[in-house]
Amino acid sequence: MMKSDLNFRHLYYFWVVAKEGGITRAAERLGLAVQTVSSQLTLLEQSLGKTLFSQQGRRLVLTEAGRVAMNYADQIFLLGLQMQEAVTEADSGRVRLSVGISDSLPKLSAYRMLEAAMNIEKKVRLVCYEDNFDALLADLALHKLDVVLTDREVQPGSALKVFSHQLFSSEMLVVGLPALAAEWGKDFPKNLNGAPFLLPTRNNALRGKIDEWFLQVNVKPDVVGEFEDNALLNTFGRRGLGLFFAPAALAADIEAQFGAVQAGAVPGVREQFYVISNERKIKHPAVEAILAAAQDGLSAAA
Repeated sequence: MMKSDLNFRHLYYFWVVAKEGGITRAAERLGLAVQTVSSQLTLLEQSLGKTLFSQQGRRLVLTEAGRVAMNYADQIFLLGLQMQEAVTEADSGRVRLSVGISDSLPKLSAYRMLEAAMNIEKKVRLVCYEDNFDALLADLALHKLDVVLTDREVQPGSALKVFSHQLFSSEMLVVGLPALAAEWGKDFPKNLNGAPFLLPTRNNALRGKIDEWFLQVNVKPDVVGEFEDNALLNTFGRRGLGLFFAPAALAADIEAQFGAVQAGAVPGVREQFYVISNERKIKHPAVEAILAAAQDGLSAAA
């Protein structure tokens, strides 16, 4: 049982100490004396009846009780930052939507997935961040992001309180500049032995499906490039350096933006696109629009 009401200033000092890894650095960040921060931290521990840090060398490390407190502190203060942003933007008539986009996700797919959010009645100010899948999930769990767009779902049993929603699924095409597509599209896919291909790296969710398909059709491509960043892969494809895979749902966009046309369809390989959300105390209208689109199949029908 707590000995007194929780002091949120003390909790904030604790949060900063945990972020900085020590009282001295936290005091510098806060512009306070080391003794002040230390005494306030002691008062918080007395209030909670738990030790929140243990000393390991020169660093302070969270105890089990400290990790629990830190989880709540993250949510409290990040929600406070969101509140400040919402209040600041209240007069602008816009709502801020922070989106994490997986670096393996085709950018045209990301645009398609965000269309529902941009078409709500309230004006949206979109802020997009790109990173790897795991880093984005961590930021989502800490409420630094409102939603994550990706090409894979969260594995069952994950400790993170986040939820996967499939937005749409598309069969894949092999595409390339018209000359390449014409040369290698004859008697597709039997004619693909030795064809130059630009492929995603093996940490991409799609790559395993592509490799399996090559084995099934007994094709040995000439892999001239592997790319972690899908935008860079498409740029090389636009320069005619190889064939590449693209979602059939985006065929018109691929041709318009990259000049790439279909060499052949690969119905056995499908790419799934997911929106990942977290538990929120306050519902976000743009996120709700994206989730509604996923539920109703609006994106798949577009």
